[in-house]
Amino acid sequence: MSAGEPVFNRPALEQLLGKRFFYAPAFSLYGGVAGLYDYGPPGCALQANVLDIWRKHFVLEEDMLEVDCSIMTPAEVLKTSGHVDRFSDWMCKDLKTGEIFRADHLVENVLEARLDGDKIARNAPVETKADKDEKKKKKAAKVTAVRLEDATVQTYKEILAQIDNYSGPQLGELMRTHQIKSPETGNDISEPVVFNLMFASSIGPTGQFPGFLRPETAQGQFLNFKRLLEFNNDRMPFASAQIGRSFRNEISPREGLLRVREFTMAEIEHYVDPAKKDHARFNEVANYKLNILPASVQLQGKTELLSISVGEAVEKKIIDNQTLGYFLVRIHMFLTKIGINPDRIRFRQHMANEMAHYACDCWDAEIHTSYGWKECVGCADRSAYDLTVHTNKTGEKLVVRERLPEPLVEEKLQLEINKKVFGPRFKKNAKAVEDHLAALEQCKQAHDSTGSFAVAVNGDSFDITKDLISSFEKVSITTHIREFTPNVIEPSFGIGRILYCLMEHVYWTRPEGEARGVLSFPPIVAPTKCLLVPLSTNEAFVPVLNQVSGMLRRSGVSSKVDDSGASIGRRYARNDELGTPFGITVDFQSVQDNTVTLRERDSTKQIRESVDVIVELLKDMCEGRSSWAEVSAKYPAFVSQEVAE
Repeated sequence: MSAGEPVFNRPALEQLLGKRFFYAPAFSLYGGVAGLYDYGPPGCALQANVLDIWRKHFVLEEDMLEVDCSIMTPAEVLKTSGHVDRFSDWMCKDLKTGEIFRADHLVENVLEARLDGDKIARNAPVETKADKDEKKKKKAAKVTAVRLEDATVQTYKEILAQIDNYSGPQLGELMRTHQIKSPETGNDISEPVVFNLMFASSIGPTGQFPGFLRPETAQGQFLNFKRLLEFNNDRMPFASAQIGRSFRNEISPREGLLRVREFTMAEIEHYVDPAKKDHARFNEVANYKLNILPASVQLQGKTELLSISVGEAVEKKIIDNQTLGYFLVRIHMFLTKIGINPDRIRFRQHMANEMAHYACDCWDAEIHTSYGWKECVGCADRSAYDLTVHTNKTGEKLVVRERLPEPLVEEKLQLEINKKVFGPRFKKNAKAVEDHLAALEQCKQAHDSTGSFAVAVNGDSFDITKDLISSFEKVSITTHIREFTPNVIEPSFGIGRILYCLMEHVYWTRPEGEARGVLSFPPIVAPTKCLLVPLSTNEAFVPVLNQVSGMLRRSGVSSKVDDSGASIGRRYARNDELGTPFGITVDFQSVQDNTVTLRERDSTKQIRESVDVIVELLKDMCEGRSSWAEVSAKYPAFVSQEVAE
């Protein structure tokens, strides 16, 4: 944060969100549970509007196939997918108090606090991270004004630039080297250990059928791949999509909606031919510029962003392929459409150690908040990992069969085995070993020269002796059908994180005072679109109010009547805090000539027109077909009522 730039008042925003019940800690009457939240009426409406735009932006515009799959997942499925063994974080604890920390977050917090202390000692500006929550304060490292050596400052910055790339043992080494202790007590910290993030459960009354609450929505989509492909008339490429709840048993939930244990995800699985990862609509976005942070830059200990068109990034292989690049642009378009500040979005490429077990490349859409840069959307190239492992486990081929335009003639090895010996020797592995042998030219060479050799199949070694194979022959095979396992490009959206970032980005206070908070949601996502305000409680206003309210409902514009005894200004201020973009005032002139005033939230400017015109203008602005700038340029500003009581 530069000198002179206003400090963002996060406690004021959190107080407003709590007061207006956008969200609140779940089970608070019983003391609450970290990482679990309930959404109130405005929070639910905001989320519903964002998800509606997500569906239109992705599912409808990209012609995706939406599904809704089971949350409870058998353990065998997640064992096959790799989540049971590898879906984990590194955990450590205070050796005396037992307090738990996520290892990478602990290192990050302590080093950031030391850098802030160095800035204070050098009289440099420091970004304020005020927080009234005492539980959160305990997790934060204390900032002490101590000047560091320049080399130490650089070392800390380099560590922080690649904090997501360290393994557990490497994090332990960092804690020892830089003497990182428990922030609250100063006690020593244990070595990092692996902690699986899934919630375990059991299915059925016996308790002998283990399961998990799903950590992502993706596996249900992969297991329905054959049905989806058939539904799509066997056409490739295509995409499935799902919106639903997922669960992760976070080690140390913090930062409100940014790190929770139960959350809404919106995930897309775009199936593409591994030999043709081009995208039919890539030309539409090729010139679109993104701010990106490649892995190569992070590994140098730097965080400078590169502004580059997605076309150039794909051409230079910074972004691996057109389909991945296309979705990065579509993600950026979606985030800016709902109100995220485009200057505070970057795409950061995963480094090797932080890559998910299923991914061969991954970019995160990170949004800048008062907590720093936070991952809100991941866009991974999962290659053919998931469909392959489920095929291998179940024997059900999750593949695409594509008729070739011209027959393909290939020379292949034809293997003739001695089944009387082969089957009994290798038993359940016989088919896998046979398939492996037929695919290897060197097996024929070894067989011809020595008569025996060894092969590795699925991690096991098998000795192949002369008596097992009758012959290897090269034959010409004509193929009319190509069979392949699709690769998957997966954009995955954390909806709660996006909502919190949006609320931070649109929050501001009027110059009149800190107490006058405003949430400047774009009309398309605002929880309530219009406030209806009668000038007073006079019964003469009721017919006009009912008329306007009914017309708005029929037009699909959500509205709320505030006929309390508070002043007009106070009623508008309350709804500015709720993010309501427009307000209609019914006064005595309305009773006479059926005109009303329309107020815009941010500028507080007003126009006055007939009810029919105002309702039509509202409908157009709330559906994104028009804007207040266009409306205010066309209609004269309204200053005061022309008819008194």
